[in-house]
Amino acid sequence: MSLRTASPTLRLLGHLLPHWRRLLCGALAAAGSELAAVALMGTAAWLITRAAEQPPLASVALAIVAVRALALGRGALRYADRLLGHDCVLRAVADFRARIYAALVPLAPAGLPAFRSGDLLTRLVDDVDAAQDLLLRILIPASAATVVAVTATATATVLLPGAGVLLGLSLLLSGLLVPFLVLTLSRRTGRKEKAVRAELAALTLDLTRGAADLAAYGARGRAVARARRRTARIAVLERRKALTTAAGSTAVLLLQGGATLGVTCLALRAHAAGALPATHLTVLAVLALVSFESLAALPAAARRLAEVRHSARRLADVLDTPPPVADPPAPAPLHVRGPLGVEVTGLRVRHRAGGPAVLDGASLSLPPGQRVALLGASGSGKSTLIAALMRFVPYEAGSIRLVPGRGGDSDGNGNGKSDGALDLADRSGADVRRVITGMTQDAHLFHTTIRANLLLARPGATDAELRGAARRARLLDWIESLPDGWHTVLGADGATMSGGQRSRLLLARALLADPPVLVLDEPTEGLDPDTAAAVLGDLLDATRGRTTLLVTHDRACLAAADRIVTLDGGRIRPATADDLDTPAAPAPAGSAGPTESPSPDRVQAGSAAAPS
Repeated sequence: MSLRTASPTLRLLGHLLPHWRRLLCGALAAAGSELAAVALMGTAAWLITRAAEQPPLASVALAIVAVRALALGRGALRYADRLLGHDCVLRAVADFRARIYAALVPLAPAGLPAFRSGDLLTRLVDDVDAAQDLLLRILIPASAATVVAVTATATATVLLPGAGVLLGLSLLLSGLLVPFLVLTLSRRTGRKEKAVRAELAALTLDLTRGAADLAAYGARGRAVARARRRTARIAVLERRKALTTAAGSTAVLLLQGGATLGVTCLALRAHAAGALPATHLTVLAVLALVSFESLAALPAAARRLAEVRHSARRLADVLDTPPPVADPPAPAPLHVRGPLGVEVTGLRVRHRAGGPAVLDGASLSLPPGQRVALLGASGSGKSTLIAALMRFVPYEAGSIRLVPGRGGDSDGNGNGKSDGALDLADRSGADVRRVITGMTQDAHLFHTTIRANLLLARPGATDAELRGAARRARLLDWIESLPDGWHTVLGADGATMSGGQRSRLLLARALLADPPVLVLDEPTEGLDPDTAAAVLGDLLDATRGRTTLLVTHDRACLAAADRIVTLDGGRIRPATADDLDTPAAPAPAGSAGPTESPSPDRVQAGSAAAPS
């Protein structure tokens, strides 16, 4: 049976078992510690009983040494158990968390809406943390309890067969039947609790991110009430689990008392018949009592196993979710030099199977070094086209090819077959995004420093390169005026910045990536006119001579475009006068060219972009 077809819990264990050597050492240390505790009590009982007979010192010297050695060894083994067990578990969980994150990366951004953001955070944190309980609180204690139960039963059987059978049956009931009942009772509760916790996480995230909107519309009280109801439900389920575990622990204690009483009675009867020495009688009584200590943790382990099973199932959902765009089995390398263009031919994209085509036969040519402006109404598919260019969404028909700056033989409308063109379908998504990237509409700023946010685009960038990107985005003076400079923490999604500063920082990050093909999606959206004009001027300066796709509603952006096209009805057509009926904004300072309404020549040049 392959790992993928196994049960979720076994799959989770399979992901953790590469660290089995460390896990084995921890399990052996735990079993040794429990055995040392049982042996210490049994040896001490034998020594006390034997000493009451006033034997020669030499006859009990070995037992005295054994008691001291076991007392010291138990502490050392317990320390080794904790050290080795936690070391193994922390390493295994760290590797597994990285594996879950690696499984999430190909899902972004198109595949992530399948999970609510709060629920996804719960899977990445709480459910992955449950993996450590599978090893530390379930597997290791169960292994140690098994070793102790087998050893105690064997020892009791050697001393008195009847006592060994009784003790073995009692240990079997305590170690198997009671945990099984606890697991059965906890299974449904654990499933409900996981679902409610996921809902609470999602509500908490909504309360945090939407606090201002909730307050503005008077909905904060209702949102908080929903969260309180989820919290109260979790409290009820927690109490139910605690009662189940307490009942299991009580059953183990009753079996312990019954087994101790039964073994003691059998031992007394055998001693009265002269078939069992007094020293063995006390050893059996103490052995029956202390051998259950290692089983006391099993009811709680069974309850935790029920929770781990649900966590494993939720993690399996993440691992099994196919990426929206799968890389080819053997992606071809993507080595490019010099300027690049892009040819999109007959592209068809649907958001869901059987749904309407968002792009249906869209064709577009981005010649090397030119700036092409793309217009279109909201919902016309502009962002979908960008996602397809960056291999974030699949396309069912058509092609996207990179065209080198020299040696190409394109017909100019995206229908030609250029010499040396590189089909992006044969390349990995990471390689594609290395050459086609930029400033997307939903670009995110992380809750970290300005420097760290910029280094996201190029982790190995030098200070000079960071300063250069900030200077081109006209952000350097502002950064250096801050008390903490480059180490200023921006807050969640740039909450401490103005809209213009945020746009400039995103632009600086895109420029630092230095892609051959730069994509700018609505770079001035949401900004006031003065800020938008200033940001636009910086954009025009920064993109001069670079292959650029500028997606915008802002007519002021169009004056600097080499060609203007419109996305309409799933296809790209030349921009017409009706598409450009809004007057352009005044020329921003520092712009690369005039910002008067686009000339008929440039509008007509858009006809080379694609056939209507």
